[in-house]
Amino acid sequence: MILHRYFATRFFRTFMGLALVFFLIMLFVDLVDQLRRYAGADATFTDLLILSLLNIPQAFYAILPLIMILATIALFISLSRSSEMVVTRAAGRSALKTLLAPLTVALMIGIFGVGVLNPIVAATSKEYEARSDALRGNSSVLSIGSSGLWLRQGSAQGQTVIRAQSANLDGTRLTDVTFLTFAADGSPSKRVSAASADLVTGAWVLRDAKSWDLAGVATPEAGAQLQSELTIQSTLTPDQIRDSFGTPSSIPIWELPAFISRLQTAGFSAQRHLVWFHTELATPIFLVAMVLIGASFTLRHQRGGRTGLMVMFAILLAFVIYFIRNLSEVLGENGQLPVLLAAWAPPFAAIGISMGFLLHNEDG
Repeated sequence: MILHRYFATRFFRTFMGLALVFFLIMLFVDLVDQLRRYAGADATFTDLLILSLLNIPQAFYAILPLIMILATIALFISLSRSSEMVVTRAAGRSALKTLLAPLTVALMIGIFGVGVLNPIVAATSKEYEARSDALRGNSSVLSIGSSGLWLRQGSAQGQTVIRAQSANLDGTRLTDVTFLTFAADGSPSKRVSAASADLVTGAWVLRDAKSWDLAGVATPEAGAQLQSELTIQSTLTPDQIRDSFGTPSSIPIWELPAFISRLQTAGFSAQRHLVWFHTELATPIFLVAMVLIGASFTLRHQRGGRTGLMVMFAILLAFVIYFIRNLSEVLGENGQLPVLLAAWAPPFAAIGISMGFLLHNEDG
């Protein structure tokens, strides 16, 4: 038990040291990038530093597998050079038992990452996008809530808020839709309800529409007009609507199931968010696989110049598995692979490969 605690402490300290180094390097690089990007904007150094601090968690969370395998390699090379691993094996401890402590730490870090870091990344990413849009003068045009989906567009007449009960996959056809136009002073000027609305180039085409003039009218219903077809100018494009969903990583994992349900209710495809949700759930298993991959090449006593070669093989295999994981995620988002297979197959395949290497090295 004492030996397990010792290995766990060594591994955790190594991981935290590498994490701190990577965090500081990424912060410096991102700050330089923000200074270049907003060189002509009205932003102070403090504003850009805050932007960098908000942007770093997402990038840091993405490289957790890399930090994990580097920490594993550093741990076992250190134990090998100090002959602590030789003494451990001489005491009758097998390699797999030695791995129990680092694997447990990796699993706990993965669970902490999914349960705590993921919501932090989602919050900081959303705040980063909001601050970036404010500096660039942009804003989001779409929001999905329990009452349907909401769009916002600007025109020469003022701002228009659009609420629809459902939509097609790309948001270009809305059903049970209401347009509410506001004047420049913020007062409502016109309301239009329609059975459906189709987005064409530069306009919405409404069918079975009813419009009310709200500006300076005591009884809007008295002047309501019914039209079989009505055209409302729009600056929105299908790409703007799709991009307004943002990335699934901007949604905390605890809120993702409800968001997926709202997407499906509104008529949008939730395949991308489903794949991301299961990929996040599989993250602790993937981090465990990174530890096993690193250990399979560096657990044995290193002789001569083989250390650098083994480290290179471990990192190369980790990058291959990481690439396969990303490819599997893309195939899952495109519907070419089932969601569960796309999210869970790569980490378990990596565990199987690394266990094969470990058992071969142990038993020949």
